[in-house]
Amino acid sequence: MSCPAFLSQHSLWTSLVIGGLANGFLYALIAIGYTLVYGVLRLINFAHSEVFMMGSFGTFFVMRGALGSTSPGGTEGLIYLLLAVAAGALFGGLVGFALERVAYRPLRRRDAPRLAYLITAIGASFFLQQLAAKEFGRNASGFFIPEPAMVSGNAFSLCGAPVQSFSIVIVIVSVVMLVLTDTIVRKTKLGRGIRAVAQDAEVASLMGVNIDRTISTTFILGGALGGVAGALWGMQFQTSYLMGFDPGLKAFSAAVLGGIGNLRGAMLGGILIGLVESVSLIWFSAAYEDVVSFVVLVGVLMFRPTGLLGERLGRVA
Repeated sequence: MSCPAFLSQHSLWTSLVIGGLANGFLYALIAIGYTLVYGVLRLINFAHSEVFMMGSFGTFFVMRGALGSTSPGGTEGLIYLLLAVAAGALFGGLVGFALERVAYRPLRRRDAPRLAYLITAIGASFFLQQLAAKEFGRNASGFFIPEPAMVSGNAFSLCGAPVQSFSIVIVIVSVVMLVLTDTIVRKTKLGRGIRAVAQDAEVASLMGVNIDRTISTTFILGGALGGVAGALWGMQFQTSYLMGFDPGLKAFSAAVLGGIGNLRGAMLGGILIGLVESVSLIWFSAAYEDVVSFVVLVGVLMFRPTGLLGERLGRVA
């Protein structure tokens, strides 16, 4: 397949778009957690970035315990990847579940004001961050989850730009997880319960929906997605107690950009944030990468305050 002349002559563009897509899908995975919880509780779960971080640490220790520092190839490499994704989902889901039970459910049962939820979310975020620092060390360079040999290096070239094998893995895993989540929310009994609680929790309760169970499941689902993103992020970059801040902030921006409370909006927002921050390197230095992303966010919200899609979770058909 031939490439457009512009891309063939400017392979840097292609390289940046590929990298931006890979990062954007990771932001989308994290953003879904924000938008699910907001859709159900009208709560911005600022501790979700630490759920992402804990999922990465859990994956690191599972991988080190199972394989040490080796990087398997072939069929073993595929099993390694599946184990890493499962470990990230498990630890992320468990932390999300614990957060809901310990931090948020007592407030909900006492009918606490929204400000109490916000303060609790920030406190939980700091608690998890410092817990990870104490237990796993404050080494800023962090730990590295080794990539399987089968996905190390470049897979092929596209319009003169190398495409890393692991970028393909990130896109494939992210697309599968996002499509699965969207299907669950739209077409299953659990999804109908989540949407009912998001639209009107009191009426949903009268119709027989178990509110506590639905909210817990929502936190588990969002946490699992964040944990998978943490596992993939740890393989591509590093795992440290500070790793959740930047990706978490960008994922939250992605959720707002797409329309907070909208699953597909979070996906779209994550991909756009990833592309914008990557392609901006053509014109600006890396020091302005984050600035450009947030300027775009502010610019979009000035003209469309509800986000690009702007549809609440409870109104999903």
